Amino acid sequence: MYLRPDPARVVVRPFKPATEPRDLNPTDKLRANHIVDRVLRLDPAAAARQLTDVLENFEGRHRNLLDIFEARAQDMEPALAPHVELNETQRRLIGAYFLHEYSFEASALFNPSIVRHPDQTGAPANGCRFILSLRAVGEGHISSLTFRSGTVAADGSVTVDPTARLASIPKIHSRTPQHNGEGVEVIFRPDGDLSERVIFPITDTQANGIEDARFVEFNDDGKRTFYATYTAYSGRSIRSELIETTDFRSFRMTPLSGSAAGNKGMALFPRKIDGRYAMIARQDNENLYLIYSDDLHTWDGGRSILQPEYPWEFVQIGNCGSPVELDDCWLMLIHGVGPVRKYSIGAVLLDKKDPSKVLARSRDPLIRPEPTEREGYVPNVVYTCGAMRHGARIILPYGVSDTFSTFATIEIATLMKAVAG
Repeated sequence: MYLRPDPARVVVRPFKPATEPRDLNPTDKLRANHIVDRVLRLDPAAAARQLTDVLENFEGRHRNLLDIFEARAQDMEPALAPHVELNETQRRLIGAYFLHEYSFEASALFNPSIVRHPDQTGAPANGCRFILSLRAVGEGHISSLTFRSGTVAADGSVTVDPTARLASIPKIHSRTPQHNGEGVEVIFRPDGDLSERVIFPITDTQANGIEDARFVEFNDDGKRTFYATYTAYSGRSIRSELIETTDFRSFRMTPLSGSAAGNKGMALFPRKIDGRYAMIARQDNENLYLIYSDDLHTWDGGRSILQPEYPWEFVQIGNCGSPVELDDCWLMLIHGVGPVRKYSIGAVLLDKKDPSKVLARSRDPLIRPEPTEREGYVPNVVYTCGAMRHGARIILPYGVSDTFSTFATIEIATLMKAVAG
């Protein structure tokens, strides 16, 4: 099964130079007002015809298009010089002029993570429903976060639900200034399919991408929350941030603080260990560290627990998602980078009570780029952002050559032998 990027899936986004007021320089404001002036010079019949033409061209490509036009016009009001009071047609037409379509997965759909669906209604007997998060890449190599749902059958076979034709970005519910950036809460309409939801960069630190979300179902004394660490890329710098949700409809995005948060590849354990949060991180771009914290949003220090050892990982290692809890240990999937920058996936077993203790690690990769799957946006790469245990199996989605995604299913008993051997 392959999940490939589909350039026909588009969202509408704010169009520059008419962005939000805080982003507009004087030249942009002048251009924006010129556009509005031109719209206002249209006579009522011409304005109505133009709006009708826009709707005929785009109505079937988006939900509630007139509402989107209205919302965009409202966003623009503080950025524009005072104008006469606008009628409904003028407002909607102005909103349309300050939007554009963006094919968010035109280039790639990769680096997935997987968790159990919070709603198991309709799950197959002895199977389960899941949610898959994926990194989508479109024009300008801008990364966003999108989702799929599916099922795992009793025999371990994986089925992904059909993808909705339409797609949409969420409404920004709130922005919260913080000492190290900005926190954001977003919410999607309740009537859309999960696969319609696209979280596009919102803050300045995310401007060029929300990359490689590592989702995990976190259990805190019976309270279930889905967290994901991800890399926020501004176009100049990176840092780790955290997203949280309970229903995959509303999301809170928060920057992380501390010395460990300035790099990428952080992954949260699915529960506290000895009363503290625990994270796998890679502060030095080469080795893996274990960090504990009493504060979910602050991560400092850490202890190096794993270094490159075998030829397939001599360049560097990194985690491939949150550790998976097995009966007697933690399973940590890792990626290793070898000759000719070839990325492969291996596994490490950590002590259940003290994850700083490495019990075993794979001498050879579990998954490596196959000759028939090596070509793509970035050749010779297989990569995952998180696996899921279901019964006696590990369900492992992974990206291929930074272009598309597929699945592997591994029996835990077989995996344990491969790692221990």
